[in-house]
Amino acid sequence: MMNFLRQTYIWLDERLQLRDLVDFLGKKYVPVHRHSVWYYFGGVSLFLFLVQVVTGILLLLYYKGSEELAFESIQFIMSRVQFGWLIRSIHSWAANLFILAALIHMFSVFFEKAYRKPRELTWVTGMLMLFVGFGFGFSGYLLPWNELAFFATKVGTDIAGVVPVIGKPLLEFLRGGPEVTGATLSRFFGFHVAVFPGIFTILLGIHLLLVQRQGMSEPLGLEKNPSLEQKRMPFFPNFLLRDLLLWLMVLNLLAILAVFFPWELGQKADPFAPAPAGIKPEWYFMFMFQTLKLLPAHVLFVDGEVLGISLFGLAGILWLLVPFWDRRSARGEQNRFVNYLGLFATLYIILFTILGYLS
Repeated sequence: MMNFLRQTYIWLDERLQLRDLVDFLGKKYVPVHRHSVWYYFGGVSLFLFLVQVVTGILLLLYYKGSEELAFESIQFIMSRVQFGWLIRSIHSWAANLFILAALIHMFSVFFEKAYRKPRELTWVTGMLMLFVGFGFGFSGYLLPWNELAFFATKVGTDIAGVVPVIGKPLLEFLRGGPEVTGATLSRFFGFHVAVFPGIFTILLGIHLLLVQRQGMSEPLGLEKNPSLEQKRMPFFPNFLLRDLLLWLMVLNLLAILAVFFPWELGQKADPFAPAPAGIKPEWYFMFMFQTLKLLPAHVLFVDGEVLGISLFGLAGILWLLVPFWDRRSARGEQNRFVNYLGLFATLYIILFTILGYLS
């Protein structure tokens, strides 16, 4: 067996020059320090995205993206297709865990100031991927065409409709018309399986290339004090094997969640039925939804929802561009204001998410 594998490697190496790739990976090193654990969440996010791609393709073999057949096709997948219910549950749980892992990765990069020069574009591409991930979640939520997804999408697009200046055109663009209909479902289906995957794949390729070219960031303390002993670990095979072990653990977690907490389908959407009580968005939109609920109808002369959406939009832009305005971190200095800002954002998201589920 070993001889067969060796001969196969030699055959491929003669045609693909695999030795050059192995030598390149062998020269890559990962810093080892007390915060090294956060490096692994980027790989976990990548793994969960790959799981969604594979399971999404399998679901696409049976899914019908139309108002008349969407719900029934999901029913067929869950009841008639062998292991269809498991594939759908894994796809749904992987989507939620992907957002969670990406948020943890983003905040760890933020607090470690790993966005500082020369890694500004690495941060920007990562943030854009997170935004596209939110788009994946929002568009995929409607695809089963069940009652909860229908009215949650209606509420979500209504909120988008209050964006200043572009609100109404944006709402009609998202819905494919003034109301949530089958045209909205077809549009969201196109976003979910074509537009967003294409954008995400391009951003992911750029992001991985930047990480490979620049390496992994070291904490400010190590960079500022070269006298400190800097431990390093070879990327291949040491770090890669640890990454793969964590991927295996995440796969086991996915299997446990999918088997013991399968994703429910609910009732088919009826556009003429009243909205059920307690409609709420996915957990990663909950803090924004709860904030808009708590805002008064008018703040001075500004509509409360317009003010809330504008502030969230401004915050998102400032967060995206943090490497360009955080000049102290760019110079290798600690910036307590940015640390406090990140701590406030973390606590705010956690607190208002909990409040949203308790209210």
